[in-house]
Amino acid sequence: MEPPEPELIRQSWRAVSRSPLEHGTVLFARLFALEPDLLPLFQYNCRQFSSPEDCLSSPEFLDHIRKVMLVIDAAVTNVEDLSSLEEYLVSLGRKHRTVGVKLSSFSTVGESLLYMLEKCLGPAFTPATRAAWSQLYGAVVQAMSRGWDGE
Repeated sequence: MEPPEPELIRQSWRAVSRSPLEHGTVLFARLFALEPDLLPLFQYNCRQFSSPEDCLSSPEFLDHIRKVMLVIDAAVTNVEDLSSLEEYLVSLGRKHRTVGVKLSSFSTVGESLLYMLEKCLGPAFTPATRAAWSQLYGAVVQAMSRGWDGE
């Protein structure tokens, strides 16, 4: 990415990262609304969640939200050198493949990420900011999708 996109990403992330659990919950609520078939992939101690609300309020899932927000934070921190996260992201992709996530779901995750950013940032979520985040998310997904190679 060339400037000013990295700065747009960092600046917008500063607002989101003040309340990662709150904003991560918005992301996952949107994800489950758009793709309800993902809910059964989240099981903890063999417990199946009966509803998105049930899942979103469980301590184990809140921990998952924290981890997702940390991955986004790492991508923001390394926005100008995402290759430094390549090995980690490929491994993360493999983990997602193992639990049954389909590559096609990453499109819905991207929509949910942009939705969360728009809800958090309001008018500050400009078309340029949206484009920068779309570019960053695309690069992250490209790396994670290598975890599906050899399927």
